Amino acid sequence: MTSTGLHLTKGSTADAQYAVDIDPKRAGWTHSSLRIVELSPGGSHLFTTGDSEWIVLPISGGCTVHVEDEEFQVLGRDSVFTSVSDFVYAPRDTRVQIASGAGGRFALAGAKCERRLPARYGPAPEVPVEQRGSGTSAREVRNFASADAFECDKLIAVEVITPGGNWSSYPPHKHDENRPGEESELEEIYYFEIDGPNGFGYQRVFPSREGGSDVLAEVHSGDAVLVPDGWHGPSIAQPGHAMYYLNVMAGPGATREWRICFHPDHVESAGGYR
Repeated sequence: MTSTGLHLTKGSTADAQYAVDIDPKRAGWTHSSLRIVELSPGGSHLFTTGDSEWIVLPISGGCTVHVEDEEFQVLGRDSVFTSVSDFVYAPRDTRVQIASGAGGRFALAGAKCERRLPARYGPAPEVPVEQRGSGTSAREVRNFASADAFECDKLIAVEVITPGGNWSSYPPHKHDENRPGEESELEEIYYFEIDGPNGFGYQRVFPSREGGSDVLAEVHSGDAVLVPDGWHGPSIAQPGHAMYYLNVMAGPGATREWRICFHPDHVESAGGYR
């Protein structure tokens, strides 16, 4: 059960530069982007930010990030399952070079924006890490670029680690309407990594309006799911295989904020969000 084009399997958006390349045109929306660049030892990648702000976030490995005349050393990590990572913010209308002596995989989370903020380094120890839920709904949320943790113009991005056999993104929630003080309109990308060989998970998105997004996808490492609208959740990890996802969000609202509405049929049984 999949709305056309919302479950993007590994390699389906790859091109000569990126293992994953999702821009607003490909996604069919206006703001959110995600790229994954893979560098061999000694490799580098140069790109222009255009009308978007970007965060360079290691998936595995470390790198040096040059933003015009500034240089940032990023220690990175062995994998998304071992630790939080440091990262670099690059503003719109600039040139960025990523270079890695040992090689690695690096996420570029982006959002079309208006303000040009300064380039900055985000240290790993300053990333707020939150333990949400309990029992089979326990998970770890790394709020490295949440709306209240790190300044961006439009971009919101977080990481979630769901232990094997657990649910996250639950109860189902949505953010597809602009209702001041209650709900913000945000386009969202889920990018997945699964710990261990042959692991998988499941992602559900279902309509909040007639004809809305409807997805039930088995997801593997390197897959992405687009959420232009609709209730989304749960995200389910296979027993024995922890599941990682990177959430990239942005929208047209004048204020950068993450306000969500819970599905009324599931809030009581969930006993609290995430």
